Amino acid sequence: MPMHEKPTASPQAATRPDGDSSVPVLTRAHARRLREIYRSAGWPSQDGVEIELLAAGMVERLLQPSGGETLRVTDTGIQFLAQALQRNRQALSSHDALVAQVARSLLLAGRVVWTGLAVRAQLPGADADNAADTADDGAANDAQEAPDHAQAPFDLTAAQGARSKLRWKVCKPDVFSVRNTTVAAYLQPVVHEIKVSRADLLGDLRMRDKRDSYLDIGGQCWYVLGCDARGRPIAQVDEVPPACGVIYALPDGRLDVARHAPARAIADLPFALWMALAKATPLSLSAVTENEEPGQASLQAQGAPQDDAA
Repeated sequence: MPMHEKPTASPQAATRPDGDSSVPVLTRAHARRLREIYRSAGWPSQDGVEIELLAAGMVERLLQPSGGETLRVTDTGIQFLAQALQRNRQALSSHDALVAQVARSLLLAGRVVWTGLAVRAQLPGADADNAADTADDGAANDAQEAPDHAQAPFDLTAAQGARSKLRWKVCKPDVFSVRNTTVAAYLQPVVHEIKVSRADLLGDLRMRDKRDSYLDIGGQCWYVLGCDARGRPIAQVDEVPPACGVIYALPDGRLDVARHAPARAIADLPFALWMALAKATPLSLSAVTENEEPGQASLQAQGAPQDDAA
């Protein structure tokens, strides 16, 4: 007689209501469907997931006066959704939560947003900075020896020769966004780098190449700084280089601009960046609101300011 293997629960199986072994194990797919029913008018799908939700007592069937049936989330289903929401919030690290908050604010502003990108940026050659500093020092010495009414010319030969040797660096901005526009010159690419640890921030600021790579792919670069356990920002504005803007993520959930980032006009995005964006998927508003405020994504999207498409 052939032996049959006993089916095992999915790796994502998380809960069995009330510990009853006769009730199906509910997974993330069940929680997702339960949220969809809660948000909608309750039209039945009549599939396996719905059958298991009915068997678990998460939803119930209601007979309408017209003769049709709809579904309603029961009190047990509401409790299950609340527990799933709490687990999702605990699973999010403080860094990921702040990334989602910044991305959500950009989406509400009408921008197109990506996270988790890996982009190649162009940087000057290794000897470019030294050559530029040498040229600066030489010009300064000439200016000191020249009369007051004379202005010593700035010698760009060494610096330009060194800067002609470019190198590539892969950078991974936490949040990258552009305007929702049809004109390349109006894209206004912006990088937001998220920092919730002072040690992580100071280590990041020591890596000039990383910061320069952000400035290469974005017309603006912002550092979004979280707060410590006492509710104080992890760094002061003057600790961040002036080429970057500073935003404080306050404990009450507000994003406060402490210093604006200098804007740099970019006529068109580099080809390597276009390719990275083409291979990636931009975020949707529901993706960054599902764990926070289910059911509010569509309302927020309707009330969000629309960016100029010109």
